Formats: sequence, C-alpha cells, structure tokens
Amino acid sequence: MVSDWDVAVKSSGNSNGTGTEQFVPPAPRPRALTALVVVLSLEFLAITGVALYLVLELIVDRPDSYASAVALAIVVAVAAVWVLFIVIGVLRGQAWTRAAVVVLQILIGAVAIGSLQGADALPGLGFALLVPAVLALVLLFSKSVLAHVSERDDRAL
Repeated sequence: MVSDWDVAVKSSGNSNGTGTEQFVPPAPRPRALTALVVVLSLEFLAITGVALYLVLELIVDRPDSYASAVALAIVVAVAAVWVLFIVIGVLRGQAWTRAAVVVLQILIGAVAIGSLQGADALPGLGFALLVPAVLALVLLFSKSVLAHVSERDDRAL
C-alpha cells in the first residue's frame, strides 16, 4: 500500500540528494480571510465567556430550574466548541465552513434583532452582535475568501 508520504517523497525529485529544488513559499493569506478569522475568533471568545458565566451562575446562584440551567450551559458550551471548529476550518480552507459561517451569523443576527426589540430592548447588545455578524457575512462572500474556502481536497473522496 502506497501512502501519501511515499508519493510526496518520491515525486519531489529530492531522492537523489542533489538539493537543486527551489523552496516555494506558500501564498500569503488574503486580508479579508484574516479579518474573517478575527471576527470569528472574537465571536468564539464571546460565546466562551457566556458559557463560563452560565456555569459560574449555576454554581453561585440558585436557579429556578437546575435542569434548564444545566441544559443552557451545555448548549452554549457546545456552541463555543462548534465556533472553534469553524475558525480552524476557515484557516484550513475547508469548504464546509461556508455553510457553517452563514448559519452561525444568521443565529447571531436573530439574537441581535431580538435584543433590539421589545420592552426590555438592549440596543447596545443588539448592535454589538449585529455588526460583526453582517461583517462576517460580507467578508465570507468576498472573492478572496470564497476562493480560499472553496478548494476541495480530492484525496478525501
């Protein structure tokens, strides 16, 4: 059985030891991709902070329903892990991250719009959530980011 390593070593032409091959540095990441990763990382940190706050409140305060409080803390913690996987996937240029970023931004946008409405509206929180969500969508659909996350790995098929 031939592994990817064997193919890479044998096809690199470096097996004869001449050392005449030139190192080609990888292409720099597009600025839009870097900005998208920063926005997603900040969202990850915010969701992680909310998860930690919910766990702390569960320990410190007595909730009306322990089951609901524990379930909410678990759901938010899972969401934080999901966002971390999205950030890593975007950095690696994986195609599945496009849909995941769109879904994440729609969910954050829904929370933001909910925060802007009603008697207990929190406009500061609403705009703090809505602006990065819209920015992430705009960055995701820029040409350079789409090109980065649209390449599929044919070896996995």
